Amino acid sequence: MDGIRKAVQADIPQVAAIYDRILTEEEQGRAVVGWIRGVYPTERTARDALEAGTLFVLEQEGKIAAAAKIDRNQVPEYANAPWRYPDAPDSQVMVLHTLVVDPAFAGRGCGKQFVAFYEEHSRACGCPYLRMDTNAKNAAARRLYSRLGYWEAGIVPCAFNGIPDVQLVCLEKKL
Repeated sequence: MDGIRKAVQADIPQVAAIYDRILTEEEQGRAVVGWIRGVYPTERTARDALEAGTLFVLEQEGKIAAAAKIDRNQVPEYANAPWRYPDAPDSQVMVLHTLVVDPAFAGRGCGKQFVAFYEEHSRACGCPYLRMDTNAKNAAARRLYSRLGYWEAGIVPCAFNGIPDVQLVCLEKKL
């Protein structure tokens, strides 16, 4: 059935395959996301989110078209961002991590649909403060998030998820 749902164990190979296809797109110069094969994201990234109960997938045409982790865990690098809402209680902040759209489904609104789900899920959980991040190199994600009303709070230089020299764009929105 098409739609967004919590991931199950059987989804992990498809989610990992999306990571691989995105990494291939980057390696072949057709996309720029700033990830490194074998470093981040990996199948372990998806498995950890599944085990935590925070991995969600968008199913279309019987296949996983997109996936992301949604939880209240703000990465340590967020402490260095100049947030618009710095006093937002942690219990009211929801974070979108590692949103991926299978290149085969690109341009079909999957990213927009997933962010809308993230916002609905956050609202239902009592979290009006939304945060996420992307690599400064990822112009497509930055355009999408801007169109959807996310404000770029700042760029935090760091090593992120094992990737050196990342310019981490921290984004937020209040519902």
